[in-house]
Amino acid sequence: MREHPGEKSVPEPSGVDLARVALRAAKEQARARGAAAQQRKQARRGGGLRSGARADGRDPLPLGAAINRLITERGWETPAAVGGVMGRWPQIVGEDLAKHCVPLRYDEEPDERVLTVQCDSTAWATQLRLLAPQLVARLNADLGHGTVRMIKVLGPGGPQRRFGPLRAPGSTGPGDTYG
Repeated sequence: MREHPGEKSVPEPSGVDLARVALRAAKEQARARGAAAQQRKQARRGGGLRSGARADGRDPLPLGAAINRLITERGWETPAAVGGVMGRWPQIVGEDLAKHCVPLRYDEEPDERVLTVQCDSTAWATQLRLLAPQLVARLNADLGHGTVRMIKVLGPGGPQRRFGPLRAPGSTGPGDTYG
């Protein structure tokens, strides 16, 4: 070991370590020579890939495998999984809650990850707000940790506010219990 002033002592590679490094370098050189020889051989035969008895990248795939490959290549795993949740909403939250609460959208920004749900009455919106932590845990168990961070619950929309001769000035309309 060599020690210089102000430096930590670093052990020099031993015989076994040097042998491993030399073997790794030899394997890489052999692999490169083999690839170059394969390319020259294909160029002599007229270029690219040819049909053969073994499977290669040009073989047809089953539809499900092709879709899974596309989703993986494009990085669509999370949006596809959340879309599946929206399709299975009644199985995830239960039939009663699903009749009154509908998932609207999912914001997949890394710092957001919010599932927005709209309920048809304020009573169901309150119920969903109380169940939100358990529902987030269930969704993350199904989709993967951290996929959904928060559930934003929207109440009923109510009718559009119209102004006319039959409206009292300053009236807020049927309010929040409409529905």
